This record gives sequence, C-alpha cells and structure tokens, in this order.
Amino acid sequence: MTNVMRRLLGREYPVAVGGDGPYVIDAAGRRYLDAASGAGVSCLGHSATRVADAIAAQAHTMPYLYNAYFTTDAVERFAEALVAATPAGLDWVYPGSGGSESMDGALKLALQFHNENGEPGRTRFISRRQSYHGCTIGALGVSGNLIRRSLFEGFLPPHHFVSPCYAYREQSSGETEAEYVRRLADELEDAIIQLGPENVAGFVAETVVGATAGCIPPVPGYFQAIQAVCQKYGVLLILDEILAGAGRCGTYLACEQDGVVPDIAVVAKGLGAGYQPLSAILVSDRIVATLAGGRGFFFHGHTYNCHATAAAAGLAVLQEIEEQDLLANVRRQGELLRDSLTDKFNQHPHIGDVRGRGLLFGIELVADRESKEPFAPERMVWNAIQTAAMDSGLLCYPGFGTVDGTQGDHILLAPPFIITEAQVGEIVDKLASAIDRAIAGTA
Repeated sequence: MTNVMRRLLGREYPVAVGGDGPYVIDAAGRRYLDAASGAGVSCLGHSATRVADAIAAQAHTMPYLYNAYFTTDAVERFAEALVAATPAGLDWVYPGSGGSESMDGALKLALQFHNENGEPGRTRFISRRQSYHGCTIGALGVSGNLIRRSLFEGFLPPHHFVSPCYAYREQSSGETEAEYVRRLADELEDAIIQLGPENVAGFVAETVVGATAGCIPPVPGYFQAIQAVCQKYGVLLILDEILAGAGRCGTYLACEQDGVVPDIAVVAKGLGAGYQPLSAILVSDRIVATLAGGRGFFFHGHTYNCHATAAAAGLAVLQEIEEQDLLANVRRQGELLRDSLTDKFNQHPHIGDVRGRGLLFGIELVADRESKEPFAPERMVWNAIQTAAMDSGLLCYPGFGTVDGTQGDHILLAPPFIITEAQVGEIVDKLASAIDRAIAGTA
C-alpha cells in the first residue's frame, strides 16, 4: 500500500535504498547501472560524499532565507562559479529549483525586457515541433510535443511552431547541410514576418533536443544562422539547456560547440546532480541593464528561488566537475560510447540512427532500417525495452512519439560523468540484449 501518487498509477516500483557511483541498489540487493542518470540528472552518480557534506554543512549554518530580504554566501559563490563556467556574455544568474519553473521565468523575463525596452507588443514566442521545455503551463505552451500538449491544448496560449533541426528524417535527399540550415533559417524568418516582428518576443529551442525526439544535435552552422535571424528582427534567442547543459555534452553549455551565446539560457537537471532541486536562468547583461533602468526589479519570484542549501550543493557539484576534470571524461567516454554504439548497431535491422554529443545519446528504433518506418505505437517497443533493460540491471531513458509526437520509439542514454571504459561496455552490451529481447517479445 502506498499514499504516493506515482507516475504510473497502479504499478509497483522497486524501492531504491542506496547508491554506489553510477549504480543504484534496490531493497532486494540488486544493482542497476544508471545509464540515464535518472532523467539526465545524477551526473556525479549516487554517492558523491563531497556534495552531501556541503549540503549538511549549509543546512546546519543557514538552510534557507527568503531572497526578497537576504542573500547568502552560498548563493553568491554559486552564482560566481556558474558564470565562470559558462561562456562570456551570460553574466547574471537567477537560481530556481527546477527546469520547468526556470523556463517559465525565462519567458516572463523576455516579456518584461521588451516591455521595459518600449516594445510591449512583443508577446509571441516561436519554438519548434517535437520540442519539450517543461510541464508547467508556460513551458508547456512553448513545447511542440503533441502528446504532452494534448490534454491541456484548450488552456494553452496560441503559439507558432517551426521545423526542428532533425536531419535524420527531415533533411532532403541531395540537400547539403548548408542548404538544410538555410532552409530552416528561412522558415524561422518567414514565421517572424508572418507574425509581425513587432509581436515576437523570442525564439525558444533546446540546444540538443532531449526526451521527445531522442537526442537530436543541430547540424553545423544551424544555431549561428538562427541567431542571425533573431538579431535581424530584435527577437531574443532563448536556449533550453535543461538537459544538454551543465557539462552533459562535454562543454559546460552545449551551445559553446555551436559558436553562439544566447540572450537567455536555462540550465537545470545536472546543475545540482540530483542532490538538491536546482536550476538557473542565465541572463545577458543587456537584459539585466534594461530591467535595472526601468522598473528596477524582475517581476517574478518563487518561494525557493536562491535556496541556500541548494546553492551549496550546486557549488560543490561545480567544484567536483572542475577538480576531477570530469568534462574531459565526458568527452573521452562519450567518444567511446559513440563508437561502441555505432559498432554494435551499424547493421542492426531495427536501429535507424545513433546520434548525440558528449554523454547524451539517442538511439532511434525503426521497424525497417531502409524505409525508416517506425514501429506501430501500440507495440510500445520503448516500454518493452525499458522493462528488459531493468531486468538486466540497466536503467535507460526510453521515449515514444519520436517522429511526430505519436509515432516512433527511441532510447536516451545519459550516464554519469564518472563512468569508466568498462561501464561503457556494460551499457552497450546490456542495452543490445534488451533491445533484441524487447522487439522479439512485442512482435
């Protein structure tokens, strides 16, 4: 019997009682290699003593203060370290406690910026099909995933979606990457013109698309072309780095590899490594200066913004990443994982695409490799793979609706930054076995 309203009502869950590096241990003593870091969160694994000690020390000193009245040393040091870790141009930090919450804040920040800047009519946002920016109403309103929107569509604000940068399915045969980028940039420009540039506040995009479409990195030059369009029309570029940021892709922000610095970025998940709920809006000086010269404050706030104990955890996570040189391990093990997945699935009849960046990878499943035809949704291949993987002692992050929000299956891998070469091999071997058993079992 439980009083917990679980994700899947009526399903029994194993009870986790401990962690050992990248492994989760349940009450029966079974060990699971967490190849998903929960949901891309536990980047330091499940036994990072230094972070736990930092939380305990802060909780004994000053666990929480309302940020309308005080700041704390923990928050100040965390913000300073976070700015130092990110590209020049994002000089301000607004700490929160979750990605959806901070995405809502980013949207409100963009709206207030334009209002303070004398353009109050800029109230529309453009984002991409198959995107997902959070489960709160504001964040869901700019998310382009059909299945997540479906129950709440009547309450969501009107929105304009453009095509994702999804080369595996949407780059035309014979179309070069440069031509594909130009087509997508032109589509965004057409959307801005259609809505009226004076009405558009921002363009919102995941730097690397996460859970809805199975880790889609942009093709080279995409975000530079998109940023040029945004700057041409005074539209803010808002990048969702909730999953892809905080070192997950091998640089602290994924957009560093794309040669752009956004006006606003949202970071969460790995920011607190799961030891505390933590997120942050990273903001350019231009936006903060405009607010400071107007009302003088950001018209937004949550009770737990700038939470001192969460900030202490975030600082400890940043210190661990730097002192252990974990971004180098992300890049090193990420290359090994890419090569191992490619070798294992290169000729697999039901693996259409292996893609990713750093330690964030997606594997798109297909009924037919040549035609790219997805499995029928009712087969629930994604769910069968998750079950088979757990039976083998592997945790992965499956998804459905990969192609269009309804059709398609994928598996997301986002293992902790601390994994070793041997554990990469364990991930690939156990996943390959789970995929084959699941597909055979759902035929």
